[in-house]
Parts: sequence; C-alpha cells; structure tokens
Amino acid sequence: MDHLRSLRYFLVVAEELHFGHAADRLGIAQPPLSQRVKRLEAELGAKLFDRGRRVTLTEAGEVLRAEARDLLSRWDRMTALVAKADRGEMDALRAGVPPELPGRVLAAILTEFAAQHPAVRLDLQELTTAEQTRLLADRSLDAGLLQLPVDVVGLDLGPAIDTPLGVLLPRDSPLARHAVLTLADLAGEGLVHAPRAAAPGSYDALLRTCWEHGFRPAAVRHARNPEFALGLVLAGHGVAFEPAARKEPRVVWRPLDGEVLRARMAFAWPSSSPHPQAAKLAEIAAGVLRDDGVSRLVPPDPGGARPWDVFYERS
Repeated sequence: MDHLRSLRYFLVVAEELHFGHAADRLGIAQPPLSQRVKRLEAELGAKLFDRGRRVTLTEAGEVLRAEARDLLSRWDRMTALVAKADRGEMDALRAGVPPELPGRVLAAILTEFAAQHPAVRLDLQELTTAEQTRLLADRSLDAGLLQLPVDVVGLDLGPAIDTPLGVLLPRDSPLARHAVLTLADLAGEGLVHAPRAAAPGSYDALLRTCWEHGFRPAAVRHARNPEFALGLVLAGHGVAFEPAARKEPRVVWRPLDGEVLRARMAFAWPSSSPHPQAAKLAEIAAGVLRDDGVSRLVPPDPGGARPWDVFYERS
C-alpha cells in the first residue's frame, strides 16, 4: 500500500511540477512529500524529476507517469469490484454481441446465463467487433463476442467457435442448381458483406481467401443489417456468405466444398480486473454456439499457434 501512496504522490507532483503546490493539494507538508519522492527514486534506481529553477520530468519520470496512471486505474477498479462483490452488488454484466447474431442464439445465451447466475443481470448490446474492442479498452464493456481475427492485446479470450459458411443466392440464380458450390463457381458475381470497419480482420481474411480460391467479386456492396443484405441479394447485387440457410422462400443456401470459409468467434474480456462472471459467460456462449449442429470448438494447435491466429481455412 505504501508503494501505491508513493505513486499517487508522484503523479500529483508530475501534474503540478511544483512540490509546494503538490503538497497543498495533498494536504501534507512539503518536506515529507519531497522525502517520499526521493525514496521512490532510490527504490527505482532512477531520477524522476530535474529540480532546477523549474521542476521538470525526466525521461524516466515520463515513463513512470504513464505506467503509474494505468496501474492505479487498474488498482482502483479492482478494489471497487472486490467491494461490490463483497456487498453482493455485482448485479450487471455489460456485454456486446455482433448485429448478425441469430435471435435464437441470443435467446439461448440469455436464458442459460440467467439460469446459472440469477442474481446477475446480463446487459447485452448490439455492437460490431470494432466498437466492442474500443469499449473493452476503455472498460465501458465487461465482455464482447468478437469476430476473429482481432487484436487481443490486453484481453483474455474464451473458447473459440468455428462455423462453416455457405452461399446465399437468389432461388432463380443458375448457381442454385448446384448442390454444393466452390468459390471459383462464384466468379463474376458481386459480394454483399458487412463493412470492413465493423470487423477489419475477418473482412480482410474473407476477401483474401476468396481471391486465393478463384473468386474476385465484381463489386462489394456493404450491408450492416442482415435484412438489408437479404434485400441486396434478392435484387441481384451479389451473393452473401452465411452460416446457415434462411427461412426465406426467395433465396437458397448452398454449402461450400471443403468448407473453405469458416466464421470464428469468441468472447473476450479485459485481462486486468475482469468482471467475475465474464469467463463464465464465454463458456456458456461457446456451449450454445457449439450446439447448433455444425459449429465446433477450435482445438489447440500442437505447433503452438493460438486458435484465433487463423480464421479461414486455406487449401
């Protein structure tokens, strides 16, 4: 605790760049403040301030200022979470899910979580992967269901779920006569897909795999909402890749040979001071997603690669 107090004192001096003003803010005399900062410098083996006519931060002091702010912020969050848990006040888990998550899957996750944790309210928000990663970084979300691959620095990931994608196309398309399609069969077609900004990693990986397998879309039309995507497909603006057939008589869904396109998702949460039920939510969601009859848990790679490092299969 004494080290934390020393860091808090250091940050006030770093903000004021004046020991007298910092002491006034802290409500202590200047000599004890100066002595505490000197002890901190001795423990770290680095000079933190240049004490000339003006007090300035050294390069080491600049580094400590950034690190101390992060450390104290995490400490404050941890102590707040512990206190809430001790008082039985952990009544909400804020989580994000992608807009295209099927309603039946969403309902199953909510129902199962409520059955296992009736005292915790699951507050789900419809957010893209990019929006979720930003909110997870500033701790406005406790967990998020991300479309992989994605930068997971500072995040822990739950079980990854791998789901084969097929092709959604109009029922009157000549391609509808095929029971199974290859990506090369789609040559000359347009593509309807969510905007790159929603999930840059998965967007780039999907297009790269299409190109490698002989499908370079004639045009890419962006659709945020699944119903808007359906309208574009029906209007002949392109095909779409989806995990399962829709109950819509005007379109057909065809599997891809070799399951070369696979959607991969996993719940993520902050590595430091996570919500106590974040990992449990990830486990519940993985179970729900896995039980759809086509998805599977991504097994660990014996070569050491993490399951989210590769998103789409390659031939």
